[in-house]
Amino acid sequence: MHRHPDLPKAFAELGLEVPILRALVDMSYKEPSPIQREMVPQVLAGRDVLGQAKTGTGKTAAFGMPLLQMLDPNGRMQALVLTPTRELAAQVVGEFRRMAKYTQLHCVPVYGGVRMKEQLHQLGRRPHVVVGTPGRVMDMLQRRAFGLDELKVAVLDEVDRMLDIGFRDDIRKILGQIKHPHQTVFVSATLDEEIKRLAMQYMKDPVEVNVSKDEMTVEQVVQQFAVVDRWDKFRLLKLVLDQEKPKLAIVFCNTKHGARKLAQRLHAIGIDAREIHGDLVQQKRERIMERFRKHQIPVLVATDLAARGIDVNQISHIINYDLPQDTQIYVHRVGRTARMGASGKAITFVTREEGPELTKIEKLINKEISQIDVPGFEPSPPPEGHFDGGPRGRGRPGPAARPAPARSTPPTQPAAPKPTPSSPAAPVGVNLVGKVPLSRRRRR
Repeated sequence: MHRHPDLPKAFAELGLEVPILRALVDMSYKEPSPIQREMVPQVLAGRDVLGQAKTGTGKTAAFGMPLLQMLDPNGRMQALVLTPTRELAAQVVGEFRRMAKYTQLHCVPVYGGVRMKEQLHQLGRRPHVVVGTPGRVMDMLQRRAFGLDELKVAVLDEVDRMLDIGFRDDIRKILGQIKHPHQTVFVSATLDEEIKRLAMQYMKDPVEVNVSKDEMTVEQVVQQFAVVDRWDKFRLLKLVLDQEKPKLAIVFCNTKHGARKLAQRLHAIGIDAREIHGDLVQQKRERIMERFRKHQIPVLVATDLAARGIDVNQISHIINYDLPQDTQIYVHRVGRTARMGASGKAITFVTREEGPELTKIEKLINKEISQIDVPGFEPSPPPEGHFDGGPRGRGRPGPAARPAPARSTPPTQPAAPKPTPSSPAAPVGVNLVGKVPLSRRRRR
């Protein structure tokens, strides 16, 4: 080690050797993250590991560095990494290849959306590591494209999401084909009873590594919300992008159609934005993601499903153009910024009727999200015949007709003045400049 004074000492102390350390220098790794500090020695020791860590904590390197060090360049396929999505598989392969730069190890991805012939050709080159989604890996095993008879390590990355998507049976079939002693590593953002039962079935005396118990969201993320009428979101987004000038931003929409339309509108006004959603062919998605990582595209408009597995360290802003339909999705979205100790900002657009949903998010993250006023933006009156929340009719009330949230004591403030023809009526619980007072949101 004395002949390599520039190698990262903190990683060397974990037991990592020169080939991996040299690659870490190229990757600008200086200090191990908490999950790396805890997991690397356990994996190097050959222990089965049940690790809890969310995206953005350095978990891929936590199992990747020791795994690569343990493999024999002269052997056949010795490591299998299962991921819930093809995007995550591609990113794991990319990071593995960077870490294996000074070794003779070969790593290939296996997932849907790519021609079978191309992947069969790559597997024919006798890779040491295969990274893929359970469905395609199972397909390749049935085709005998590769075998598991020399497997040393099996890694299940983001186990919770694989189970949510429905890969339970494929996981059991794949792990059930490994008949000889081997090492197994599970990594998950959550460790519920189902995951622990799966671990007990396929692991031997696993050590549990948990650095996420108190980290529902990254502390460095500045979390804010702005109130906006549904039809006026685009104007607000343009102002936010103009004023924030994000280095890299992901704008989240709830639907593929919404993401496609929004990216087109941004591009039409001169903002270089691209959309990523499930309808895009895999090669186009990969090209867009590569340009995004290289900062050639500053704004990515994405759906939640398409964004699964996005792991880019320099994302400065997350903008929730649509409030997520599930509170846990908010945590996944926001967790894509402030990676590896960096700072980041998340801005959520909230319509006047979404106060209760915002409160649920605050309860989940145990933090009050601050409301902001965007300079130059004051909610405009709706277009004629248009009401926030959709058209009236067929018994569907507009927001002004909805009852105010239940209160334990009657309000003491004077009644709001009646609107004049120049000022549209504000819904109950919303003041005339469009703010939703925190005290008026539902809290349970």
